[in-house]
Amino acid sequence: MKVALIHDWLTTVGGAEKVLESLAKTFPSDLYTLVKDTKKLRGTPFEGMQVKTSFIQKLPRARKKYRSYLPFFPIAIEQFDLSGYDLVISSSHSIAKGVLTHADQMHICYCHTPMRYAWDLYQQYLRESELKSGLKGVVAKFFLHYLRMWDAHSSSRVNAYVANSNYVARRIKNLYQKEAQVLYPPVDVDYFNLVEKKENYYVTASRFVPYKKIDLIVEAFGKMPDKKLVVIGEGPDYEKIKEKAKKNVELLGYQRDEVLRTHLQNAKGFVFAALEDFGILPVEAQACGTPVIAYGKGGALETVLQNRSGLFFPEQTVSSIIEAVQAFEEREFDPKLIRKHAENFREEHFRIKFKALVDEKYNEFKNQAVR
Repeated sequence: MKVALIHDWLTTVGGAEKVLESLAKTFPSDLYTLVKDTKKLRGTPFEGMQVKTSFIQKLPRARKKYRSYLPFFPIAIEQFDLSGYDLVISSSHSIAKGVLTHADQMHICYCHTPMRYAWDLYQQYLRESELKSGLKGVVAKFFLHYLRMWDAHSSSRVNAYVANSNYVARRIKNLYQKEAQVLYPPVDVDYFNLVEKKENYYVTASRFVPYKKIDLIVEAFGKMPDKKLVVIGEGPDYEKIKEKAKKNVELLGYQRDEVLRTHLQNAKGFVFAALEDFGILPVEAQACGTPVIAYGKGGALETVLQNRSGLFFPEQTVSSIIEAVQAFEEREFDPKLIRKHAENFREEHFRIKFKALVDEKYNEFKNQAVR
């Protein structure tokens, strides 16, 4: 088989990119993406790879402001010529699943999530971008409506969906009317190794975007001055979060994996307030033997064991986070048990299962073609 890998964009290395790395190891392939940021890929497995980009790569400030070209994403992803491949694997949380294939090609999509800002987060996106009214709001609503229609239509281009959680599989069924097999993302539990002795601080890490709710965590710890919080990450909400940070909150900005690992290993707890489709960081924290305080919806319910590897809070509010931290401090957690749970998400398990799944689906596809 000649295989092509498609990913939305390569401008940072987060959870979706770690999945992409495992996909590339399992199926060495040509890699296509809308836009890449070469500087951000230095020191990562993607640095030496031949990555083919779209015309968006050549537009002004595309590496930093690629989201400004959102209306052009559908036509950009459709311009890739994939006609010479037997198998197309898309790693998609936005647009990648919409590539054009022909009847003799098998297209398998590993779906991190259906396009969030076009569906679940539509109203939140408009509200937080101050686009609920006015001329810019009208234009934004028009393009998001167009994206929703394109997203629903292009969902039929995929022959088989693989979801990163049961939560996402339900969303795929609801939005695309397609069944999806569930295969949890890979986590490098050997890299995020166990440290049993913890220090007296909490940690959170994420891209600073609205739905991650880092601002709520920072505000909550601002009301608990006796508790230290370390925050790792960067993004559009950085200034907003910085304004809320009190003296007991330390903002480290973007950090390399080794710095992130050290803080996850030594923290007494990892705080996670996002409604996430899966969430690799909570599993990485658990691989370090660090318990998780998480919002009790979405993928976290499939990765964190209540009262064994962490606990949940019911609402995305400052008061709910404070109550959870207080309850957390009254409990004791076993780092070895937490680590053992995280072992279920090993990368080799993912690669073996994904290879078997692809072989099965591809053979079924070819057999149907013969008939």
